[in-house]
Amino acid sequence: MTAIETIRHDSTICMFDLYGTVVDMQAGLTRAVTPYLKAKGWKGEPSRLVTWWRRTHFENSMIDALLDRAHIPYREIGHISLSYTLERAGVPHTQEEVQRLVAEIERLEPFPDVVEALARLKRKYRLVILSNGDPDMLEAIKPHLGIGFDRIISVAEAGRFKPHAATYRKAAESMVARPEEILFVANHAFDCVGAKAAGMRTAFVDRRKRPFGGWPYQPDLVVADFRELADTLA
Repeated sequence: MTAIETIRHDSTICMFDLYGTVVDMQAGLTRAVTPYLKAKGWKGEPSRLVTWWRRTHFENSMIDALLDRAHIPYREIGHISLSYTLERAGVPHTQEEVQRLVAEIERLEPFPDVVEALARLKRKYRLVILSNGDPDMLEAIKPHLGIGFDRIISVAEAGRFKPHAATYRKAAESMVARPEEILFVANHAFDCVGAKAAGMRTAFVDRRKRPFGGWPYQPDLVVADFRELADTLA
């Protein structure tokens, strides 16, 4: 069988990354910080500061995952990361302002192609989110997603951030499923690599038109967006 035929035959669950895959984190956070930065008199490009913030958050999450200590919540990592980013950019700020901006993550909206595509996939697959977000953050974003998921899982259950292997193993256990029964869908190569290494099949949503890289854990499917994903699988 081809990779697509195998996915159609074996997969019963479509499991999605949330931030940057289902919801548009870059655009949403850019809209949130733009008036804030303007009021501060900062002359830079808001979207670049958001990119800087997100990269710092990712780096700090990876540090936390490697420390082998108590899991630091995603929200707290966000506070640390945004404070650092604003300080480096020379933007004066208070912790209250930082907390307010990080809270915007709980109100992010889906990409335009997501809801209709998920509605089609839902006829055939159980839909699940596996996110680095804290449980309460994931609960808060539910009304903004536009569609109900069968389960929303936080990596807090595993005590590690993705792409730690424990996060994918715990998610499969939570769904009472074998890894190979799960198609993991992400806009991020690192997340697809982590899921594939853990035994799941993977779909890479190449929204940003970037190379996947020469990893031995290549995606089983590459699509431009959710519409193509649904066209291929549903």
